[in-house]
Amino acid sequence: MRRFSWFNATSLTLGFAFLYLPMVILVIYSFNKSKLVTVWAGFSTKWYGELLNNDAFLDAAWVTIKVAVLSSTFATVLGTMAALVLIRSGRFFGRTLFSGMIYAPLVMPEVITGLSLLLLFIGIGLDRGVITIVLAHTTFAMCYVSVVVSSRLVSFDQSLEEAALDLGCSPFQAFRLVTLPIIAPAVISGWLLAFTLSLDDLVIASFTAGPSATTLPMKIWSSVRLGVSPEINALSTLMIGIVAIGVISASLISKRSAIQQQRDERAAERSDD
Repeated sequence: MRRFSWFNATSLTLGFAFLYLPMVILVIYSFNKSKLVTVWAGFSTKWYGELLNNDAFLDAAWVTIKVAVLSSTFATVLGTMAALVLIRSGRFFGRTLFSGMIYAPLVMPEVITGLSLLLLFIGIGLDRGVITIVLAHTTFAMCYVSVVVSSRLVSFDQSLEEAALDLGCSPFQAFRLVTLPIIAPAVISGWLLAFTLSLDDLVIASFTAGPSATTLPMKIWSSVRLGVSPEINALSTLMIGIVAIGVISASLISKRSAIQQQRDERAAERSDD
């Protein structure tokens, strides 16, 4: 094994500082008493109170959360179904085209995706609003869910499902009672990833949102163009906290599931002995 040198430690420290130091500074200045975001005038939480009284930000936050919950749920269902088809169905006519359509949003520029969806919604006469944003976010988030769930299905022991079928379960019951609980950590991780992507999206939402629906990233972007206010720092801090809680929760769920799976495997080995 290679020794952990001072060069590696310095490079790692500088890399993490470049990534996370701006976020730490933003969080600190969200508690700044001054209206000037670059001048420290003392500790205060008044900007969080001002944020709670800002109806424009609250309305945008409600739209963003509603869109994120709906789109991540739809994306998780569709992405899990797509992963099952890709992993379980073997070779079939059109598999290459199907997999390419599933994974295309991963490499497609968001501007192209947003413009294409905008032209689609205009062509079918669908008014832009919350529904169009949900459809757009579901379209590009389901591919991420499919990748996460597929990685878990690859290592899934299908003999467990076959045993359930031999015991009288229908295919749907075998999936619901055996397969789904085992791949649940991957499904939950996919949902959280889709939720985070929807929560953070600006480009696609800008193309597909209408006058009646403005997401939080769009509102922040329009406000920053006129100058950064302490309220935006407070709002960004809350968003960082929400994302951090989601990531930590997903990590704890995955770790607990892995530990439980190891215990079940050890118990099964002891019972066989």
